[in-house]
Amino acid sequence: MEFQNVLIGRRSIRRYKEMEVPLYLIGEILDVARYAPSSGNLQNWKVVMVTDLEKRQQIAEACLQQDWMVEAPVYLVICNEYKEVKEHYDKLGKLFSIQNCASFAYAITLAAYERGLGSCWVGLFDNEAVQRILEMPEDIDPEIILTLGYTDEIKEPSLREDPRYLTFFNRWGETFTEFPSHVKNFLSLSEIKKQIKKVKENV
Repeated sequence: MEFQNVLIGRRSIRRYKEMEVPLYLIGEILDVARYAPSSGNLQNWKVVMVTDLEKRQQIAEACLQQDWMVEAPVYLVICNEYKEVKEHYDKLGKLFSIQNCASFAYAITLAAYERGLGSCWVGLFDNEAVQRILEMPEDIDPEIILTLGYTDEIKEPSLREDPRYLTFFNRWGETFTEFPSHVKNFLSLSEIKKQIKKVKENV
């Protein structure tokens, strides 16, 4: 799958099929995601993989009763082992450590999509409850919970703001008259290919 398609096609999935995800597949995803950038290459992330149904139910409850989460057969709880980052970067260390975990988590969502799995990023939860459920040390923070599984819903790529309105040139407020990108041409070509495929299937 082309990288562009991975970025555009990935969506937040909240409905999952009743299918187990092979552990080797999760291993492959984590093996790729570990190359995400981190400040000072400190890689302060840790992962707790949760497949146990009772624990998944407890975590879903700790996420403000988001019961849909239980449909996902796997949770990846991204944990922040921030001590070393704080030692290196002082006051900015905690912020950098969170950014590192976010970088890692996003890489997981992309690697999962490329391998046919859906995911959803859950960021609102009771930290202490998740720590207690997973028996985590007090100095390790759960930062992000990713649900993972085979998708049971179809979502089209979501609308995004035109980059012309997001990007300034050399100074704040200086816009482009014509944004230097050929992505729209690529998307148009993709749509043409889809239409050709449909015609061939109906012949």
